[in-house]
Amino acid sequence: MAPETFNPFPSFNYTGSVRPVYPLTPRRSVPETISKPEWADTAQGIPHQEQTRAAQTIKILTAKEQDIMREVCRLGREILDVTAAAIKPGVTTDELDAICHKATIDRNAYPSPLNYRKFPKSLCTSINEVICHGIPDGRKLEEGDIINLDVSLYYKGFHGDLNATYPVGEIDEDSQRLIRTTREALDAAIAICKPGALFRDLGNAMYVTCLLISCGTLEAH
Repeated sequence: MAPETFNPFPSFNYTGSVRPVYPLTPRRSVPETISKPEWADTAQGIPHQEQTRAAQTIKILTAKEQDIMREVCRLGREILDVTAAAIKPGVTTDELDAICHKATIDRNAYPSPLNYRKFPKSLCTSINEVICHGIPDGRKLEEGDIINLDVSLYYKGFHGDLNATYPVGEIDEDSQRLIRTTREALDAAIAICKPGALFRDLGNAMYVTCLLISCGTLEAH
């Protein structure tokens, strides 16, 4: 018999109709043979290295490190594509998490979100008005939803992180415009990536692209 579902945050001031569907399934295991980040097996999942002075500067990668980073990102793209292929009405976000988790460990990588500051899952799934970092649970995808899949993995000492937003069945024009605009904003930022470009200029390129199409950007979350 399936456990009774519940909303663990009933008094939260929700901005839309999406609600969490608990209980969560147990934490998924990772083989001992897979290299793990420092937070993987700790009680609080604290990324202590992020708090060091060295972590506050942008590291210039060697040619060898760049090759590893390309490999990590390629694996991330594969995992994202495998997971996204299962999107359809009736599928739960927890089922997507299971697919992502298996695809990650099948590639001898660790799913970076798992236990990061005690995050309980291997994938972030953000539906409709949820901005980011949604926790996969028992909610079933519905016709007309949009869902963002945020995949991160740890492999050979590097993290790869990528995401994309997908339609669930047929979606309305506003949802289509949102997906289309975010892609155009990303392309605008990529177009100015070169040595000497400022990080703030990337954000400005995205901001202007969204503004021209009457969309806004989130400056904090």
